[in-house]
Amino acid sequence: MSDSICSKIRNICILAHVDHGKTTLADHLIAACGGGVLHPKLAGRLRYMDYLDEEQRRAITMKSSSIALQYKDYNINLIDSPGHMDFCSEVSTAARLSDGALVLVDAVEGVHIQTHAVLRQAWVEKLTPCLVLNKIDRLITELKLSPMEAYNRLQRIVHEVNAIVSAYKSEKYLSDVDSLLAGTSGDADQELIEVEDDEEDMFQPQKGNVAFVCALDGWGFCLSHFAEIYASKLGASMTALLKGLWGPRYYHTKKMMIVGKKGIEGVTKDPQPMFVQFVLKPLWQVYQAALDGDRRMLDKVISTFNLSVPQRELQNKDPKIVLQAVMSRWLPLSDTILSMVVKCMPDPISAQSARISRLLPKRELVVDGPSFGSDAVAEAEYVRKCVESCDSSVDAPCVAFVSKMFAVPFKMLPQRGLNGETLNNQPTGEAGESDECFLAFARIFSGVLHSGQKVFVLSAVYDPLKGESMQRHVQEAELQSLYLMMGQGLVPVSSASAGNVVAIQGLGQFILKSATLSSTRNCWPFSSMMFQVAPTLRVAIEPSNPADIGALVKGLRLLNRADPFVEITVSSRGEQVLAAAGEVHLERCIKDLKERFAKVSLEVSPPLVSFKETIEGEGINLLENSKAFSCSTEYVEKTTPNGRCTIRVQVMKLPCTLTKVLEECSDVLEDIFEGQSRKKDGSLGSHITQDDCELVEGVRKRIVDAIESELEFVAKKNDKDRVERCRRMWFEFLQRIWSLGPSQVGPNVLLVLDSGGGNVDSCSQAQRGMLIRGACDVSKRLGFLKTDIQTGSSLASLEESADETELLCMEAEALKSSIVSGFQLATAAGPLCDEPMWGLAFLVEPYIFRDNSDASNQSDQYGILSGQVMTTVKEACRAAVLQNKPRLVEAMYFCELNTPTDYLGAMYGVLGKMRARVLKEEMQEGSSLFTVHAYVPVAESFGFADELRKRTSGAASALLVLSHWEELPEDPFFVPKTEEEIEEFGDGSSVLPNMARKLMNSVRRRKGLHVEEKVVQHATKQRTLARKV
Repeated sequence: MSDSICSKIRNICILAHVDHGKTTLADHLIAACGGGVLHPKLAGRLRYMDYLDEEQRRAITMKSSSIALQYKDYNINLIDSPGHMDFCSEVSTAARLSDGALVLVDAVEGVHIQTHAVLRQAWVEKLTPCLVLNKIDRLITELKLSPMEAYNRLQRIVHEVNAIVSAYKSEKYLSDVDSLLAGTSGDADQELIEVEDDEEDMFQPQKGNVAFVCALDGWGFCLSHFAEIYASKLGASMTALLKGLWGPRYYHTKKMMIVGKKGIEGVTKDPQPMFVQFVLKPLWQVYQAALDGDRRMLDKVISTFNLSVPQRELQNKDPKIVLQAVMSRWLPLSDTILSMVVKCMPDPISAQSARISRLLPKRELVVDGPSFGSDAVAEAEYVRKCVESCDSSVDAPCVAFVSKMFAVPFKMLPQRGLNGETLNNQPTGEAGESDECFLAFARIFSGVLHSGQKVFVLSAVYDPLKGESMQRHVQEAELQSLYLMMGQGLVPVSSASAGNVVAIQGLGQFILKSATLSSTRNCWPFSSMMFQVAPTLRVAIEPSNPADIGALVKGLRLLNRADPFVEITVSSRGEQVLAAAGEVHLERCIKDLKERFAKVSLEVSPPLVSFKETIEGEGINLLENSKAFSCSTEYVEKTTPNGRCTIRVQVMKLPCTLTKVLEECSDVLEDIFEGQSRKKDGSLGSHITQDDCELVEGVRKRIVDAIESELEFVAKKNDKDRVERCRRMWFEFLQRIWSLGPSQVGPNVLLVLDSGGGNVDSCSQAQRGMLIRGACDVSKRLGFLKTDIQTGSSLASLEESADETELLCMEAEALKSSIVSGFQLATAAGPLCDEPMWGLAFLVEPYIFRDNSDASNQSDQYGILSGQVMTTVKEACRAAVLQNKPRLVEAMYFCELNTPTDYLGAMYGVLGKMRARVLKEEMQEGSSLFTVHAYVPVAESFGFADELRKRTSGAASALLVLSHWEELPEDPFFVPKTEEEIEEFGDGSSVLPNMARKLMNSVRRRKGLHVEEKVVQHATKQRTLARKV
């Protein structure tokens, strides 16, 4: 395919908040340019892209689906995506395969939480967005706004969306400037010129990338449409009119010219901008005439623009049908949107050139001797250049990206080929795919794909320079069939070139979620997709009939492949655990399991809520925490069963900002630490990505900023000297980080004892112990430690012989990994209910003693010393937490609710029942709806949407997004001790468990742990059998 044909392709997706009109807009585009698959009369009501029964029943989109449209001589691949937060993973898959995005915003509801999310998704994937303001008719018919009020509302929405995008731009701009300033000063001044400093708004109606539409009635316009109408009438140029039709521009009727606000002063009492005068007023007049039954205005519009409207539609008694017939022909929606797409959105050639840094980040290679694969590097760089230029020639290497796998019943596959031949699309019976065929949702970025072609399937961690060690991350597969997607339908094609979106059959056994396809092994895999939330709702699933466990496991495996966001795990108790993004997502997964994949009756447990464990204290008390940590004599001491090691542990709470940074950067830290381990393994051709140092610098900067932000708060209550001492103390701590936990990247810190630490005397053994000093590995990797500090072991006793000392040092070095493993085990399962610890810093002082001859006989009795040390460190850390007032930490949802005024009280009743904390309440301008923002605990959120609908008769709606972790203030072990507490709560026997205790007991009961509670089986009054006369 030549570049001229490739330039006629557009790949776009529709992104918006739930119920803002994405699928309705897609219906009108399909009816106009879909090749007759949808009649225009059904557009907006059929919901063609929502072909699943559950989607039609709930009236929401649950998956991203594609359809090919033909507009003039352009091929447009349109991908419709969900707006519900539970299905945000489908938005990620749609954005990766697109080059542009239509961002819809409801003109009445305005910008909502999901609008922020999809704008960020478009920004991260480097898509070219266009703004579509939908439901303009509601401003006229429902809110009954005047043209001037409607203009102010539309202008405010455009400014708000531009502000969101500008925040992302400024964030990138500042990070670019910081990275340049961090380099050499000589080059920085020259390179600063290259940093993009675009002060211009992203969305400007005069540029043509903003459309005003009513998707339900099928009409819409851009400013260029009205500029063409008035260009000849006013005798002005198109350019001048486009600039004047938006913003504070006015038309001076006497001077016949466009002026600013000062130029119109004194001419009229009520000056109106040109957008109001020349665009909104005519629309308002047409609507008013149609609703009032005034045929003269409608006839004038029909005759002026030479519209062909059937008389039967004009004579309809329903004014809405008459209005729709006139408006859809005067301002056709499909022409407005698709002409904007063709004009403002890039073709694959220019789009891939701009997106290459996101799709295939450039790697800076470090040569490791003569064995370095220079041929592989050259070929990989050639493949990257072909992707960047969207090379669609037959000789170019073929590269495609599969964003997700989706299941289609075999009966839905085409049974006839291109030439009428019969296709063998019958169930194979392999891997349980008796009724479902898995297709790959893919975009071709280079070369040409053919049916029957053999390609390499590359996983996200594949490295073409590693050779044999990467064999398990690459597979060779044969493509059975290629399909052009038409919503639910599939059209077989023999080949597809770069720039197209296709469905591929034959990869079901090779791809789990997503992958890169390449015709050569020497190709870097595409970067991973960004998901906005994580699957937090977990349930345990088991078959009603135990004999069906095999079918359930097989069905879960198929579901895991078919859904890009679901997670399937096996708990420590052997339960099959399914993790979903929310209640709606979970219900769909269970329905698919029962009806499509497993086809067995299932028993679903109550949701398995995750908690975390921490200790009491405010993270902002840095001065007190750091002093207590460095000088405290309160520690927990444990000794190994054989008496050879003594472990002392102190614990302190980290500042909340630092904890959040460590938690948010867990993926980045994992990449950094895994990169370090790769460089140590001695494999051939090790490499460093260009962004490796930038990742380390970014994490280090965020950690320092978190400490500084806390110090700023402390500085308000303390003098400068004390704050400066606190700053030095905390940055000393940052130089002593041995490990993070759990899983090496968690929000808990293991610290190395400073050089001032001493030894411990053991009176029972009449000898002095050796202190095992850890290595500051994390501090070195993150750049906090420039020079090595003492990390060996120290022994103060001079009575030991040199051989014994050397042997003891060797043992101490070998036990370092056991100490870290014990820390990892402790932070992975806290003492309250075996949940992960959160925001804690542990200082572990391990001492080892010489092995006595009489004690050597007991070594086998207690097991290997490394295992004893690991267990002792774990128990000491857990005991230290229990000693410092432990607390539970629960996950919190951010909840956005919309409700009419009449149901505000009922909504607050539901929020109070769910232990919600209301943040803000405001009334939407020009409507009777209230918008309420609140925090709702995840543990209380199950059934929240159903309860809200029931209490408000379906008038209120809510959207939940995982926000943060919050500490519960209650002490789970609270017992009244003071007189005031006894007077308020009782003497202890009648005290009811507080919320923290209830939550802790529920988790312990679910995990099979011991629960301290009184169980009263027969609470009847005691009877005496004796009869008293």
